[in-house]
Amino acid sequence: MPTILLLTLSNIFMTIAWYWHLTKSGMSKPLLGVILLSWAIAGVEYCFAVPANRIGFATGWTPGQLKIAQEAIALTVFGVFMVTILGEALHWRHFAAFACIMAAVAFLFVGK
Repeated sequence: MPTILLLTLSNIFMTIAWYWHLTKSGMSKPLLGVILLSWAIAGVEYCFAVPANRIGFATGWTPGQLKIAQEAIALTVFGVFMVTILGEALHWRHFAAFACIMAAVAFLFVGK
């Protein structure tokens, strides 16, 4: 459970670092400032991602399982961000893509 929690926190910060500047107020900021601020936010993301991966690996997760879990969490976090912050509507294709990622998660975790 600590691995999932830390990966979720990591992805919240990474989504903010990568996409906050696409908002109306973010687009008005100078590019260099956006890059520097995004790198600062990404630094916080690493403080969650590295321990998440170490804890997960130490408790028996494979690197492939860690990566696919991170991707599923990233898409979930991004979906929420996309709708709530960027105002984009969800489409059936978003759900289909998420189902494919969840299938990939199942393939890597089945039998483990």
